[in-house]
Amino acid sequence: MSAALAVTALLLAAGCSSGDEDPRYGTTTPSGSAGTTTGSSSSGQPAAQVPPAKGTVKVLRTVTEGLKTPWGLAPLPDGNLLVSSRDDGTITRITEKTGRKTELGTVSGVSPAGEGGLLGIALSPDYASDHMIYAYFTSASDNRIVRMLYDPQKPAGEQLGAPDTIFKGIPKGYIHNGGRIAFGPDGMLYAGTGESGQRGLAQDKKSLGGKILRLTPEGDPAPGNPFPNSPVYTYGHRNVQGLAWDSKQRLFASEFGQDTWDELNAITPGDDYGWPDAEGRSSDPKYHNPITQWHTDDASPSGIAYAEGSLWMAGLKGQRLWRIPLDGTKASAAPQAFLTREYGRLRTVVSAGGDKLWLVTSNTDGRGTPKSGDDRILELQVS
Repeated sequence: MSAALAVTALLLAAGCSSGDEDPRYGTTTPSGSAGTTTGSSSSGQPAAQVPPAKGTVKVLRTVTEGLKTPWGLAPLPDGNLLVSSRDDGTITRITEKTGRKTELGTVSGVSPAGEGGLLGIALSPDYASDHMIYAYFTSASDNRIVRMLYDPQKPAGEQLGAPDTIFKGIPKGYIHNGGRIAFGPDGMLYAGTGESGQRGLAQDKKSLGGKILRLTPEGDPAPGNPFPNSPVYTYGHRNVQGLAWDSKQRLFASEFGQDTWDELNAITPGDDYGWPDAEGRSSDPKYHNPITQWHTDDASPSGIAYAEGSLWMAGLKGQRLWRIPLDGTKASAAPQAFLTREYGRLRTVVSAGGDKLWLVTSNTDGRGTPKSGDDRILELQVS
């Protein structure tokens, strides 16, 4: 069997048919107009902390445009932004006030294909002293996490040091590479991984695929993880691409479904989130049910961010920004959609402080229809 036929057979066997995955291996996805929620419940928070059922989004400006396959976004302490290019394997600094682009350099070892390449980026918790950038990328053999010294005093294109691999061995595939990384309030590094089209990996606690991982900044299993000497924090995931914490330091994650339900989950260490046995809500109590679920045509979620009492979720195939108001770890009202099909596919959303967000489009990733042939970063004001 040829390599191409082998890949096709693997993907078909994996049942890859999420609304945002390779159309060559898809099936018809149910349509729907809005997400469904588990309903609100008391969380012990004062009522004043629960946001209004309805919110607002205002696009303040386009920060920059002309980006190619942007994926990860990391705000710098000086207010400027770093953005990764999935397919080019580069990291670029965006001057926030003018939109000027300066390429830091190319991350060596990146092997882009399908949904893989240079994905999430994050700044070290000690960035002020160590100037380290962390990156999650697909190599020739696996998905891995590296860190690199950033020296802005060097010439453009030469500002990234050689990548130091701190964690490797995450399964790679043409699909389901996960890729979001973020440092939590505890100073630990969290990573969302995918099951690379091999569904069984999600339930295998010895596998790194289909998991949320929790690591020290050096790449070791973090102290207090639920499974001894393991980086695995939660399991039973299909493809995690969004991580965010609320004001009470509670972790949430977004996840691609297959045929029916995309998910937004509240994360509890050690819990099983059901894939491949459950997609969306399940009646089986051993699986942790999502806060909210969407038909895959309406979401195909990637990045998430917390602002103004709500989670904000970027939709790829759904081409919209979802607002999910929270009451603790429950949705306090039905999700609300904004910017529907106005800017195409939406990949990443990051807090810009207070009521502001950065939003990154994803129309040059091979599945969108680029507007003016490029992607952009928008500044939003939300409530």
